[in-house]
Amino acid sequence: MNKAVVLGCNYYIGLSVIRCLGVEGVHVVACDYDFENSYGARSKYISEFLKVYNLNKDDRKTFIELLEYGKNQTEKPVLLPTHDKYVEFIDKYYDELEKYYLISQVKELNSKLLDKWTLYDIAKENGVKIPATISANDENLLKRIQDEVGFPCIIKPVDTVKFTKIFRNKVFICNNVEEMENGIKKAKDNDIEIFVQEIVPGFDDCMLTYDYYIDRNGRTTHYMTAQKQRQWPINFGASVFTIQKYNQKLIDISKPFLEKIGYRGFGEIEFKKHEKTGEIYLIEINARTTNFNNLIYKLGINMPYIAYLDLTGNLKESDWKYIDYDTNYAFIYGFEDMIAIWRYKKTKQVGILKSLKISFSRKWAPAIFAVDDLKPWFFFNKILLGKVFRKIFRRK
Repeated sequence: MNKAVVLGCNYYIGLSVIRCLGVEGVHVVACDYDFENSYGARSKYISEFLKVYNLNKDDRKTFIELLEYGKNQTEKPVLLPTHDKYVEFIDKYYDELEKYYLISQVKELNSKLLDKWTLYDIAKENGVKIPATISANDENLLKRIQDEVGFPCIIKPVDTVKFTKIFRNKVFICNNVEEMENGIKKAKDNDIEIFVQEIVPGFDDCMLTYDYYIDRNGRTTHYMTAQKQRQWPINFGASVFTIQKYNQKLIDISKPFLEKIGYRGFGEIEFKKHEKTGEIYLIEINARTTNFNNLIYKLGINMPYIAYLDLTGNLKESDWKYIDYDTNYAFIYGFEDMIAIWRYKKTKQVGILKSLKISFSRKWAPAIFAVDDLKPWFFFNKILLGKVFRKIFRRK
């Protein structure tokens, strides 16, 4: 009786959410502002399309259209965000949306966790290790960087969405004072609040994750842990090849922390292990469906459907599941993974043969490809080839 409204289907996270719900027979409503250019919109599991105004231009208009849709339903639809901007959007209009939709996230908490500066405070208050972090506006910035952080270090934004949209990167890497000052100036010129953070030593395979679901009663019903192998952009980017890897230490840190701060719904904590000391540092929290949701699904944990069952009052204790063993599965985003493999080789970090050996020793959970739902994959490659041809002809 309850529909599921998926906010955003122009990326593989939204596509994965659509498939996870549709395969269980849920009436899936794909909600976005552009369906013509969206490969996720080609999924056979979509029951209905809801076109709304671009919330990047005027989220008030988006809210009004979404509210009208909710008012016209006989049962409250489940509202599922697939991107940080949708998480913040729900928080902004939470009180009104809650009247007509079922929402897993707790009001304001998820937006606080997406704010890197607030997350730093929350982690420190709860005894969770986090890299040394200093505001770019600190009066004694240079001295504190030299005393507490050192070089190289990174400049990170409070608002990752805005920063990534402008600079096409999640961070600025600074090897010296001059690079730090230039990075701070670029961010401030674009009115982006930033901070300087210590780099935890270690290669990309020191990046670890804890993925989870916490029900309406505050109980962790599902979890699994994973280890990144490759990212794009390399070293400071999103996962393009990640293996499932059981890690009890991550569970011991994450589970009580998330339950204590009152988290609800699905999400992911990213950690980094110090390559020398073995200490684990919290890097960020993704307060929505994760990039490698299809990997989690392949392991028998259907996070979007779990949220649907929980919010509609149908999640049973017999549905709970914890992956406390190694499965030999890996998530792969093929297109960006190929670019990453070449870049790791070019920067002399990992050879191509070693990268391929890691890849072909695992069972894959692809980001886009699915035998039973091929249209999104074909459309994605059509878009990709179009970009390649346009680039070639521009050069000529």
